[in-house]
This record gives sequence, structure tokens and C-alpha cells, in this order.
Amino acid sequence: MRIAVLLEDRCKPNSPAFMYLQKYSGQCGAECIQVEGNKCKILESACPPCLIRAKHCPGDAVKIINLPQELDHDLTHCYGENSFRLFRLPAPREREVVGILGANGIGKSTAINLLSGTLRPNLGDWLSGERPWDEVLETFPRGELRDFMTLVADNGVRIAVKPQYVDKIPKAFDGLVSALLERIDQRGVIEQVSKDLAIDHLFDRNLPDLSGGELQRVAIAATLLKDADVYFFDEPSSYLDIYERMRMVKIIQELSETGKRVIVIEHDLAILDVLCDLVHIVYGERAAYGIFTPPRNTRTAINAYLDGFLEMENIRIRDTPIRFVRGGVRGEEIGQPILEWGDLEKTLGDFHLKTESGKVHSSEVVGVVGPNATGKTTMVKMIAGEIEIDAGWCTMGAKVSYKPQHVKPEFAGTVQLWLDSELGMKWRQGEFHTTVIRPLQVDKLLEQDARRLSGGELQAVSIAICLGKDADLYLLDEPSAHLDADARMEAAKAIHKTMEINEKSAMVIDHDIYFIDIVSDSLLVFEGEGGTEGRAVGPLPLRKGMNRFLEQVQITFRRDHDSHRPRINKIDSRKDRDQKASGEYFYAS
Repeated sequence: MRIAVLLEDRCKPNSPAFMYLQKYSGQCGAECIQVEGNKCKILESACPPCLIRAKHCPGDAVKIINLPQELDHDLTHCYGENSFRLFRLPAPREREVVGILGANGIGKSTAINLLSGTLRPNLGDWLSGERPWDEVLETFPRGELRDFMTLVADNGVRIAVKPQYVDKIPKAFDGLVSALLERIDQRGVIEQVSKDLAIDHLFDRNLPDLSGGELQRVAIAATLLKDADVYFFDEPSSYLDIYERMRMVKIIQELSETGKRVIVIEHDLAILDVLCDLVHIVYGERAAYGIFTPPRNTRTAINAYLDGFLEMENIRIRDTPIRFVRGGVRGEEIGQPILEWGDLEKTLGDFHLKTESGKVHSSEVVGVVGPNATGKTTMVKMIAGEIEIDAGWCTMGAKVSYKPQHVKPEFAGTVQLWLDSELGMKWRQGEFHTTVIRPLQVDKLLEQDARRLSGGELQAVSIAICLGKDADLYLLDEPSAHLDADARMEAAKAIHKTMEINEKSAMVIDHDIYFIDIVSDSLLVFEGEGGTEGRAVGPLPLRKGMNRFLEQVQITFRRDHDSHRPRINKIDSRKDRDQKASGEYFYAS
């Protein structure tokens, strides 16, 4: 089965891709490549020479993909000729939380639209209009999915969707939090939900004034207040600290126990592991096609995803497995101190930050962890020279490169021009291209307008620009935000390898435990009360720092015996109780 996909945003009139296809349009006499007006088309039955020409289209604007023939019968939806195709669907189940794990841009949002009835599956026939439901239902195997889609066809289902990008909510509703939640409280549980999510103190504030974490909790509350049959949560952990993530896990699990169907799209693998009963992996190629696997138990699914090989399908979805390194081999090659500080203090309104003495060495990556609003970003900004220090001392001789928490798409031009303006020729070749540009897939974004990048694409480019600058110390604030699970692991490896090769150092703020585990040699731990006072302790050795941090949260981690990845123990399980009793909150075995 061959499919040809043309990415329209990379093939606009006067673009290199458009002019390339225009040059070869109709050249073979069979019109395999067609350009009419401002539209291009590639026939999937094209002759071999034209397929080769199409594959070499500039900007990676055309994708020619050969898929297994058996997928002919599993095509669920296609948006049109040379457009995205989705194969199979995940199955919502009563009293179970079903997870979806996969890269961005390969069908998760399309699946939600199909399961909600917003779109009717066209089975690949986009020309004939809506297919009769009888024909559609016959294509699904007997079981949970066919039963659910029968409900969609007969009566429709009520759905509630927590959107991916919560920062866009204030653009749709500019008012008080209380006004928004009271307007959509269909279940009459606003008091309980707001208490569970600890947002009742936000009721008198306007939505545009909320932080990312506060907006996320309000969005989760708004979803829970709707009276629905199926609840979709798209990346519910973004911007939340570990306390809030565990609170969110408990709330969503309790929702499913009431008999509701719940589907969660989540890229924090530690949270996905503890939250979900079953997981569907979705693999494919961004903007080209996506394939949902049958559900697996959560541990098996995550291990297969990290390994990069799906044994049941006999498919490799990643060239190399993602490995987790035991703490005992961390930080052995670190060099001389690059940055030192002592007794730093900063007061911002009602908030006060104080640190102990600490230092960062060359070839060392310091992970920065702790609750939201306890001063992590404030300290990084002091080191970066963006805000003044009130008291204490800091050796400011190190040259700093800083990626802020919130990156705004302000550059007017293509990604290639943006990289050129920031990094010159450095990004185009050599070690940096191999270590950073290619793993983050920035090389596939070069022709795109920088102001039109998605959240994940913008994050990847921003990380590359930060790492590409000539500096001694690299400061990255929440680099995993908006990245999918695969991109998070690649970003963590790129950061750590860059520091190791160039004998530089980095401080990385993040809430994703997997990301922190891969990227860090040591930890700077923040404690205190959010919005009131914060204390920075360390940097400490990774295991010691994690034990101190997790003791505050009262959760324990163990190592998976196959993949060695971190896994959260169930609260009050035997393993959890034993580790807490021994003081080993992080990897007792």
C-alpha cells in the first residue's frame, strides 16, 4: 500500500517546493505530478521516475510512504488526496482510564473527533461524502470499539474535552474564573471539584491573569463539571508540579470509577504509567499517517515504546532504544566549578527566596525540581542577570545562554532564517547538527514560518538556539513543555550530550521525572510554600536529591526491572510502605 502525502504549509505558491513541483508537472506525459493554480497533487499510482522526483521535493514537503498491504482494510479516515490518513481507533472502556501514547501530529486529535461523532469515519473514501453508519460499523472488529461506535451512531454520546493548549482559553473567555465554571457546571459539583483541585482561591481572578499551572487546573475543573459519557484529557499534566500531577491522577481515576469512559493523552510517562489501566500506542509519521495499536497493559506499552520495537506488530518505530542510566555512574567526569553562589535572597511582593551555598561544574547538568511558585524560575533569572540579587553572592563570570519558560514566536521569517540570525553557520553541519538539530527534528522545520510553529515545534527550535550559543552555562526553564514523549527523551539526551562533549554546564528546570532522570547528574531541590517562601538546597547527588524531593511529595519510585525506567509505586502498597520506612523514595532496587 503506497500513500503520497503533500504538506500544504510547506508547498505554498512561490515556495521552493511549489516551484520544484511546477517544474516537473506533467513532464512524464501521464500527469503523475500536477499543479493547477495554487494547488499541487501527486498521484499515488505515479510512475517510478515521478515518485523519485516527488521524494526529492525541497523542504520535505512530499512524503512517499509504503505501508503493509493488510492496512488496506484498517483505514479509518482520510482528509483527502495527498492528505493525512488514520488507521484504526482506540477503544473507550467503562470504568477504565485508557491512555494514548505517541508523537504529536499523528492522529490523536483526529481520533478524538471520530470517537466523539464530530467526524464520521469515511474509510478512506473522501469523495462520496458521509458513509452509512452500517458500512462504517462493519469495518470495526467485534468488541469494545464496535459497541462504543454503535452508541455514537444510534444516539450520539456526550463528550467533554480538556484541550491541549490551555494558554488559548483566555482568548475564548475573558472573565472571572467563577463565571466560567458556574456557567458550565452541569453536574452541580463545583464546590467539590474546586476543592479537590485547590482552585477555590482563584474564583475572583480573571482568566488572563492566571499562570500556566492555574489555567491547567481550571481547564481540568471545567471538563469535570460537564455531564458527559466520555471524558478526553489532552496533556493534563502540562505546567503542573508533581504534587498537582498526583492530585490530578487521583481525580481522573475516581471519575472513571463512577462508570465514565476516560481517555487520556499524556507525554509524562511516569504519570501515564500510574494513571492508566490500558494504553494504545499510536505510531506513524507526522502529518502523513497514524496507526493505533490494540490496547496493551500500561507497563508493556511503555516498555515497548521506549524500546522502539512493537513485537505484536513486528514494527520498529525508533532506530535506537531509549535507555535509563543508573545513578551510580552519574557525574563521574565533572570538572572545575563554572558557577558558585551563597546565601542568595530575593523578595518579590509577598514572596521571599533564600538559597544555601552551591556550585555547578563543567560537564555537569543540574536538574532543578520543586513545587510551583517556590522560586525556581526566579533563581535562574538571577543567575541569567535578568533580575537583581537582593542579598548574598554569586560568581557571575560565566557566559550564560538562557531559554525562558514561556517562548513567544516573535521572529518574522522562516526557521532557517531564525537559526541563521541566532547561530550563524554552526547549526548547519558537524557535531551540533548531529547531536541537537537532527534528534530534535529541527531540520524538518526549516521552511516553516517561525510564527506559525506549534507549541512543541517552537520549543524544539528554542532549545536548539539555546544550546547552539557560545556560553559556559546553559539555563533551560521547562524544556519538556509541549514536547511529545519521544521528543522529550531526545531533548534530554541532546542537552546532556552537549554539556559532556563541550565540557560546559547546564541547569534544567522541569517537572517530568523521566526527563529529569535522563538529563541530570545532580539536583537542586526547592522547598517551601508556593507564592510565599522558597528555599533552594543543593546541588545534591541525584539519588540524595530525589529522596529529599520525593519525601516532601510522599511518593516513591522503583526501577522497572526490564527498562530501568522510573515507576511510581501505588500509594500505601507494600513496596511504597517499605521504601518510605527505609527512607529510599527513589529506586530502592
